Amino acid sequence: MTSSQESQGSHQSQESQESQGARGPAEPVAGALPGSSGFPGTGRRVLVSGASRGVGRAIAQAFAAQGDRVAVHYGSRRDEAEATFASLDGTGHALLGADLSDPQATARLAEAAAEALGGIDVLVNNAAAAAPAHPPANTSYEEWTAVWQRQVSVNLLATANLSHLAAQRMIAQGTGGRIVNIGSRGAFRGEPAHPAYGATKAAVHALGQSLAVALAPHGIAVTSVAPGFIDTDRVAHRLDGAEGEGIRAQSPFGRVAEPAEVAAAVLWLASPQAQWSSGTVLDLNGASYLRT
Repeated sequence: MTSSQESQGSHQSQESQESQGARGPAEPVAGALPGSSGFPGTGRRVLVSGASRGVGRAIAQAFAAQGDRVAVHYGSRRDEAEATFASLDGTGHALLGADLSDPQATARLAEAAAEALGGIDVLVNNAAAAAPAHPPANTSYEEWTAVWQRQVSVNLLATANLSHLAAQRMIAQGTGGRIVNIGSRGAFRGEPAHPAYGATKAAVHALGQSLAVALAPHGIAVTSVAPGFIDTDRVAHRLDGAEGEGIRAQSPFGRVAEPAEVAAAVLWLASPQAQWSSGTVLDLNGASYLRT
């Protein structure tokens, strides 16, 4: 990732640039549930990491559709991120590029998002690194260590770093906030061909629960979702033929999730009414994996 990509700042219309001023404390939500007063349900400033396509795109679109302003982050897929950006309802959005494996680039991303939107009310940690299969029995040590380093740096450390940066801003703003992590069903059932992915997603769930306790005194709720298989471009090839039939058969519904279904859950967890769900890990797998 070049420095120019990391400093995209605000790829916005003139109209949106004029509306970027910092916002004061939100008015209490009419009829709000206990604990939700002061945290808005719309018009919020939302940073979505890994929003160039798939689930991240659907999440960005869902927030924009209800009147929030969204900072669309991408790693290297600028063209796809621009398509996401162009699809958003409303104005005042931002398009930001950063390599999340670099802690300094991550810090610049948070700064750019806060500057473009006037603050951060909601963070959605969706970015995750792609990795080849790496079953331990037939993966070389060099391949093994490379996969683990990449998965840990993006899936876990970037989530931790962005959460810290966003939480600091939410605390300073004084109106609470929401952090929603995109975890995985694989954190629970095991991923024999992708153990680094399963392990880092389990760590993301644990991180979210620790932050939920630490940040509750500041009115910040932290949650995670644990989706199963999702129909995205990234994995569309696996849904063809016999493998696809087997994947669909994992759920008694006989299908896989759509990105919009994950986005709907994230939208609710980021709402004022969901504060009491802080610390939860919400399964979104169509009953394909059940735990008690």
